[in-house]
Amino acid sequence: MAARALAEGPAVTPVCPPRPDNERMRIETLRERLRALGAGPRHENRVLRLWSQALPQDKGPRRLQDFMPRALLAELPRIEADLAALARLQSAHPAQDGSERLLVELADGQAVESVLLPREGLCISSQVGCAVGCVFCMTGREGLVRHVTSGEMVAQVVLARQRRPVRKVVFMGMGEPAHNLEQVLEAIDLLGTWGNIGHKSLVLSTVGDPRVFEALPQQRVRPALALSLHTTRADLRAELLPRAPRLTPEDIVDAGERYARESGYPIQYQWTLIEGINDSQAELDGIVRLLKGKFGVLNMIPFNEVDGLNFRRPSWERAAEIARHLHRRGVLTKLRQSAGQDVEGGCGQLRARATRPSGRVIPLQAVAG
Repeated sequence: MAARALAEGPAVTPVCPPRPDNERMRIETLRERLRALGAGPRHENRVLRLWSQALPQDKGPRRLQDFMPRALLAELPRIEADLAALARLQSAHPAQDGSERLLVELADGQAVESVLLPREGLCISSQVGCAVGCVFCMTGREGLVRHVTSGEMVAQVVLARQRRPVRKVVFMGMGEPAHNLEQVLEAIDLLGTWGNIGHKSLVLSTVGDPRVFEALPQQRVRPALALSLHTTRADLRAELLPRAPRLTPEDIVDAGERYARESGYPIQYQWTLIEGINDSQAELDGIVRLLKGKFGVLNMIPFNEVDGLNFRRPSWERAAEIARHLHRRGVLTKLRQSAGQDVEGGCGQLRARATRPSGRVIPLQAVAG
């Protein structure tokens, strides 16, 4: 069953490398622009704080002209306009579960997806497309178009905060954050300081790139970590995630456990449940072997059906039975619904409907440097 379904999945072929990042859209470049206009640390931090919290720059009891450097004051309207142009709402798709999927247009016309989640959460994208090529994901079918800059990531948060409060941000949208790690960490640093998001409420998701495990412990803002597991079999993982680093599931869990103990945040292990692929008793036994006693939680999400992919979503009753079985055997398991299924907005579907996907995937080595 698994071999047939995988064989009928989309073909993957290389494409040209992504376009270089627009340096004007980086947070660090914004800082340099402010300093060049005479901003001291308090002026710089004030601009970043108000922007990242979706507040107007004239917010507060004091008049700007009473304390803002003259050159910065004169340039501030242009800066605000440039920041507003980083991310614009192209369309919004409210769902019955309280989530709202947003198709976000970036300044160069590319589009990414953000998802407003229940309980003041937000899922944002770190790339336009993705190079990992997960065979069950619409974004993986498109391949990588370009990286999203740190400024564009924060701009997704700002755009969402203009619609409702946001107190948790997860980097689980389009893209593999490890392939754009420098800019992701830059965005996390701002959100975890002046952006007023608690460190454990910032969640970085990865397929298990070694660079993530090396970099996160060194950061001022250390986010929680979500690891895409999806199977306990190394051979099946190589088929499901063809361009993920060749770490075994055991390697990934071991690295995750070290970070969990060091950071104090439990690991979120992600498992897209696909009927006939990774829902066998052997897989459940493997989950217990890998995760029992570990400082983490298994988030089990039934497959979000995507047009053109020959995978099936198990019934909710079957998924609930699996979650109960694992819980009884000592693995903390949360069965989660993929947000926005009733609007067919998951896994890159909004972008796919709004653009013509290339149907090709960029090789991992082109973005792993």
